[in-house]
Amino acid sequence: MAESARSEILARLRANSSPATAEQIGQELAALGFSSPAAPAAADHCIAFMANVLANKGSVELAADRAEAVRVVGRYLYNRFRTHKLVAGNDPRIAAMPWRDAGVLPRFGAAENGDSAALSYARLGVAETGAIVTWTGRANPGRNNLLPEDHLVLVNREDVVASLEEAWRRIRQDLPAGTWPRGITFTAGPSSTADVEARLVMGAHGPRRWHVILVGATPTEALAEARALSGADGT
Repeated sequence: MAESARSEILARLRANSSPATAEQIGQELAALGFSSPAAPAAADHCIAFMANVLANKGSVELAADRAEAVRVVGRYLYNRFRTHKLVAGNDPRIAAMPWRDAGVLPRFGAAENGDSAALSYARLGVAETGAIVTWTGRANPGRNNLLPEDHLVLVNREDVVASLEEAWRRIRQDLPAGTWPRGITFTAGPSSTADVEARLVMGAHGPRRWHVILVGATPTEALAEARALSGADGT
C-alpha cells in the first residue's frame, strides 16, 4: 500500500473516532434490541427449568417449604455419604432454616479439602438454560461452588425466570449501582469435560454431582413432566 493511501485511511479513521457520550452509547445499545430467546421446553417456567437442569446432567427434588427442604437435604446427605454434615455460606436464608429438625449439621463458611457436600441458596433460576445464579461473597464463597464432590442448591419457585435477559434485568434490579458483588456465577450442571479422547468425564474442575431443590408449591406431576421432556429416567 502506498504511503499516501495509508495516510489517507488513517486520517479518515481519526476523523471518525471522536469519543461518544454515555447518552449516545446508551441510545445505540438500545437500538440494537434483543434477539428472541430460545423456545422454552414447556410453557411453565418451573417445568422448563427442571427439564433443563435434568438435561444438563443435574438432579432435581421438590420441597413445599423450607422445613421440607431441610428434610430433603438431610435425606440426600445420608443416602450419598451416610452423614448429615455439609458446608454452607453465610446466607441468612440458610442460617434461618430449621436444620435440627432433620439432624443436619451445617458448617457455615468456605469449603475446605475433605468437605463432601456444599449447599448454596440461588438468587435466581433460569428456565431457558437450567442455570442457577449465585453471588460470590460471604453468603456464598466461590469455593463452595467448586471444591466439594456434591453441590446442593436451593431455588425458590418464585425466583425462576424465563430467559437470560430477564435474569440480567432482575440482577440489575436487585443490585443497585455500587452494591455489586465480587462475582456473579451462572451454574448449569455438574463439572464435566470431554477433552480427552472425547469421553465424558464428570467432576473435571468442580462437583461431580449437582442437585437442585425447588422450594415452593410445585406439584409432583410437574417434575414428572420435566423428566419426560428431558429424557431423564427418574433416578
